[in-house]
Amino acid sequence: MIQFLLNQDLIELEAVAPSLSILDWLRTNKGKTGTKEGCASGDCGACTVLIGENKQGNWQYKSINACLMLVGNLHGKHLVTIEAVSQNAFPEFDDLHPVQKAMVECHGSQCGFCTPGIIMSMLALYLNHTSYPGKSTAIHALGGNLCRCTGYNPILKAVEKCFDYPRANFNWQAELTLLTTKLAENAIPNLTNQNCHFYLPQNLADLVKLKAQMPTAQLVAGATDLSLAFTQQLKTPQQLISVSQCQPLIGYQQNQDGMFIGAATPYAEFIKQFCQIYPESTELFNRLGSTQIRNSGTLGGSIGNASPIGDPAPLLIALNAKIELASERGKRVIALEDYFIAYKTTQLKPDEVISGFYLPPRPLNLTLACHKISKRIEDDISTVCLVMALTTDNQHIITANIAFGGMTAIPARAKQTEAALIKQPTELATFKAAAKQISQDFSPLSDVRASAEYRVKVSENLLIRSWHQTFGQIEIQKNHSDNIQLPATRVQHAAL
Repeated sequence: MIQFLLNQDLIELEAVAPSLSILDWLRTNKGKTGTKEGCASGDCGACTVLIGENKQGNWQYKSINACLMLVGNLHGKHLVTIEAVSQNAFPEFDDLHPVQKAMVECHGSQCGFCTPGIIMSMLALYLNHTSYPGKSTAIHALGGNLCRCTGYNPILKAVEKCFDYPRANFNWQAELTLLTTKLAENAIPNLTNQNCHFYLPQNLADLVKLKAQMPTAQLVAGATDLSLAFTQQLKTPQQLISVSQCQPLIGYQQNQDGMFIGAATPYAEFIKQFCQIYPESTELFNRLGSTQIRNSGTLGGSIGNASPIGDPAPLLIALNAKIELASERGKRVIALEDYFIAYKTTQLKPDEVISGFYLPPRPLNLTLACHKISKRIEDDISTVCLVMALTTDNQHIITANIAFGGMTAIPARAKQTEAALIKQPTELATFKAAAKQISQDFSPLSDVRASAEYRVKVSENLLIRSWHQTFGQIEIQKNHSDNIQLPATRVQHAAL
């Protein structure tokens, strides 16, 4: 059984399909049709809802895509839908919440299909800020919401205006207290529907025990990718084991030995700290999905998926990351670049789970450049991703890690390109010569995203561009949506 709060109602579920999404459950089981289905793939934001989590006695709320998150992952959480936003709770605003009132007054809705999802994204921003946080933050908060009628300027005006009204606070404390006291003390929350099962282990011992007992069971965290198999391909898994509440897999630690990122830690919970050490990766993370996706998706899910076009893998490989694998036999740690064997084939054994990632301290003389080429600037998968990590003595290159995504069946380093850089002067001619080795390192495929020739050529250009941005004293263009100015030359950081 799982237990959670839906708006103001305590819900207890036992017999539902393991692959059932929050969106389908809301619309078909509860009649909550304010949450809309647009794309069923996490692209449009029409299904946006809020998820509240108890963080050491403080309930925190974030926006997620209801079409992707599985019902089983709701255990112990507070699910807030558009139906709960007013409920006659705000007579001073004619029973509309300030975010709704601002949307009306700023004419931010026409057909209205996308409006509930936009309201929920606005509400998440409102709950997490006591005053207007600025246009850049507002754009990021709404980055996963599409509107095809109104245009975005009235919506952005509504975001600013909602903070001008007197503050409106929800009174959910009684219901949240009820949830906390009613949570069943079953060892492993679970769901069962005929021969299909969903398990939500809370600790590592239970997790690896379940994986040993069911080696063919699929592992899931935020389900931002796996849910597409359920919504688009209509697959019905027999056994799902969710790691989303396994506490040892959640968290970020940093010390003199480097950093550790738990495999089930949502991106949104470590990106800020990561980018403080590696500011050059800021744009790469900002373009990884939307706010809703980053609130759910995890490194463990991305790496476990073993996609050749996942954005985090080239970055982690270039930074010499290691991956920690856990089983009942114990833990083992290997270099991430050795984890990938062939397309969708890895070193993960049937009884193992990914538990986390280690990164060494940043070298004082590190030069880092991250580039992603995609058809859309944001919320899109890569055609080519290049991450260049060099150590230098300001005149010569000492070490070179050049990692690519989208160039072969697995994320991989360009070994011949690296060899052409090592011990060479940090001059443009060095990078132009090294770029010619990319075609020797990779023989990419042509597909719907790009031809093989395009991938090689753009990779060569990206390597040369990396020189201009790191050694060539050329000012880097601001990210169009974040107003973050990265350094014109390489960044020096003290050792961790």
